Amino acid sequence: MARMSEPLIVGRVIGDVLDSFTPATKMLVTYNGNKQVFNGHEFFPSAVTVKPRVEIQGDDMRTFYTLVMTDPDVPGPSDPYLKEHLQWLVTDIPGTTDATFGKEVVSYDTPRPNIGIHRFVFALFKQKGRQIVKNLPTSRDYFNTRSFAAANELGLPVAAVFFNAQRETAARKR
Repeated sequence: MARMSEPLIVGRVIGDVLDSFTPATKMLVTYNGNKQVFNGHEFFPSAVTVKPRVEIQGDDMRTFYTLVMTDPDVPGPSDPYLKEHLQWLVTDIPGTTDATFGKEVVSYDTPRPNIGIHRFVFALFKQKGRQIVKNLPTSRDYFNTRSFAAANELGLPVAAVFFNAQRETAARKR
């Protein structure tokens, strides 16, 4: 499974957002029922307006996970001084289910990249128990995935995937 993290390194997700980790759980992120997210693939913002289905394989339903989705390139990738922007936060997701079974702590915020190509990162953390995530963010901007994970004793992620998106021009929407 080590090869699965290579696109995360090339895409600078490991480094900018996450520390190096070994994937241990399978996570599938799908938009609009059939568009699966693969590392580094591009989505039009108009294709990601509705929150995706996030399926977690996990060990069993007694294992709980936290899903974090961020944009580390706000307002633009050349000067991301607001990074990270928290797009979505769901806790207490039972293994073998999907994010709809968890507790949505921060609602899904439609990706709206204004300047340049943005990365949108989904990171999955295994919780030590149910309802242990207590240190919740007070703002979407200046969010830090590493600090959030440390404050809630989540450790390293067990899965991650990202996609790229950029602002759609009128011509690109056709």
